[in-house]
Amino acid sequence: MISAQYEGDHLDFRDAAFHGPVFAKVEQYAREPAPTALAALPARVAAFTGRIEELRCLLDVLAPSGVSDAGPAVASVAVSGLGGVGKTTLAVTAVHEACSKGWFPGGVLVIDLHGHENDPTTAGQALETLLRALGTPADQIPVSLDERGALYRSELARRAGEDGAVLVLADNASSVQQVRPLLPGDTRHRLLVTSREVLPQLGGRLLTLRALTPQEAVVLLDRALHAADPSDARIAQAPGPAAQLASCCGYLPLALQIAAALLMMDGGKPVHELVRELSVTGRRLVHLDDGERSVRAAFDLSYRRLPSEQAYLLRLLALAPGPEASTEMVMALSGTDTEPTSALEGLVRHRLLERGKARDQWRLHDLVRVYGAAVGPADEAREVRRRVLEFHIRVGGEAAGRLRWRSGGQKPIRFADTARALTWLDRECDGLLTAVQWVSEAEHSWAAVSLNRALGPYLSWRRYFEAWITLARAACQAARGNADRAAEAGALTDLGSALRQAGQETEAIDAHAAACTLFEQGDDLPGLAMARNALGIALQEAGRLLEAVEVHTSNTRLFRSLMDDWGEGLAWTNLGGALRNLRRAAEAADAHQRACVLLQTAGDRHTAASARGNLARCLLDVDRPSEAIAMYRQALATHTEFNDWYGAGIALAGLARAYESTHDHAQAQDHWSRAAEVFTRANAYQDAAAAARSAATEASGPQR
Repeated sequence: MISAQYEGDHLDFRDAAFHGPVFAKVEQYAREPAPTALAALPARVAAFTGRIEELRCLLDVLAPSGVSDAGPAVASVAVSGLGGVGKTTLAVTAVHEACSKGWFPGGVLVIDLHGHENDPTTAGQALETLLRALGTPADQIPVSLDERGALYRSELARRAGEDGAVLVLADNASSVQQVRPLLPGDTRHRLLVTSREVLPQLGGRLLTLRALTPQEAVVLLDRALHAADPSDARIAQAPGPAAQLASCCGYLPLALQIAAALLMMDGGKPVHELVRELSVTGRRLVHLDDGERSVRAAFDLSYRRLPSEQAYLLRLLALAPGPEASTEMVMALSGTDTEPTSALEGLVRHRLLERGKARDQWRLHDLVRVYGAAVGPADEAREVRRRVLEFHIRVGGEAAGRLRWRSGGQKPIRFADTARALTWLDRECDGLLTAVQWVSEAEHSWAAVSLNRALGPYLSWRRYFEAWITLARAACQAARGNADRAAEAGALTDLGSALRQAGQETEAIDAHAAACTLFEQGDDLPGLAMARNALGIALQEAGRLLEAVEVHTSNTRLFRSLMDDWGEGLAWTNLGGALRNLRRAAEAADAHQRACVLLQTAGDRHTAASARGNLARCLLDVDRPSEAIAMYRQALATHTEFNDWYGAGIALAGLARAYESTHDHAQAQDHWSRAAEVFTRANAYQDAAAAARSAATEASGPQR
């Protein structure tokens, strides 16, 4: 759009499509036809990639009535999305496609509304610019908004009659008030709007634009470099670093274009070198700046328009552990008991926040997270981490405690059953695992012991052994620093259990032995009994079976002296495992039978199911497959009820072996296949692979 304006002795030509009009008194050429600007569409972007479905959606709306099968014709379409996500690029590409089909013979009007800048274009200013572009002399443009809108629609109607349909592209809108007056009255015309905010009030089609897919992002990088230099093959020659570079850019087109420009500026720079620079999270936005474009500057435009409550919430969300935060976590972040519904929805409208996997989950784009964490004060981050850790200790501990609950004990109030507790823990899992890393830092070591007590059962249940090792080590160190020998002994017991289940038996034995020593020194017999129980298991898995039998045998007596049926049941089932490995089948079966009775009496149906599975294995050893199958099925039902997928996998594998012993290859194959699926669900990938191999072997059973 070119407007010629006279100021003193010179003419000032400005591109109104991108800078808005300059308001000055127009005195020359009053009686001559005003120039028009109906071909102001910018050029296509050479590196445009992906967006196939989004482009189709826009073309469906822009198509003349009868051309598209997309439903009732609408006069407008608004594309919304995060700053830098490529809204303008998509819109310009769509307009070029539409014009190539001859859909807008009357021309294209383009205007940048500067919606997120300090001085956004008003609706009246936009109408003046568009009227001039349509050829309306300046002295004939009315003053009032309503009169300008009426003249604008009249001019579009006249243009439709003389030349055909016109497309208006209103870029970078910030409010519906800016663009509602730009709606054409004639249904042959179309209005295409881009905005960082959702504009449902326009009554047209809405399209939300999100980041590119990883594959599309890499293609964009490659095309951008090729456009500058067809011989530049750095992206194609380094697929691994290229994928990392795209990830560092959050698959955001603006960041990707800047990264490509940085590579263009230094033709000898390897892709992995730029990846290394961008991998420093705190410096990422500093590097994503090519001198003209900046990701941080793009986000600044959105951030400074936020009300204070939304700006504060954005900073808090940027500090949340894990890729998504539940509404409950958001409340914990802010330290309130009230859901900040209005502020959350406001951030969604500004396209700075997205809904996550569920309605009460919230997700920030990776680069928005980096930005939000950078704009907040340091003391705010420390306070947020403290709140998060207290939240996980309190609520996470109650949920994990439900996993250990036995009938007769105090029933948790919040979580009615194991399934609900696990659902909550699984939802918060990413945040929990992130919080585990925090307590390894001296600043947050105060939470290590409590967090380990709270989350240890869940980390064991879901087999997150590396995280449990990290947490238990931090708890040991923190307890030792506080000279709390009882807490250190408990943390050492947990550390040993985590190490053992991770396959590090020698280190596990050392940890359990140290725990036993501390419990003995503190005359803590219940603690000693549990530590010796864990030590016996570690000895057994290390192949030191006679030592394991001795430890477990003495432990049955110790638990009995403490009148602890549950603990004694654990000792008997572990003793049975050691005896079975020594091929003392009858003694092993007797030990497991005792364990089943004691654990059932103690009200621990879940652990009793494991003991029942151990007993079934002994029954299979003595060639009693039908009894073993019945026992395994009972164990499977209970493990499934408790969402214990690893226990369910063990039961299914036992059933498969039982059917193998009866030469029922079809049933064996089916149960091995099911075991592989369940082990995968339990994060037990080695067990899953072994089960899958057994299923494949059984598939050829009848032909053997």
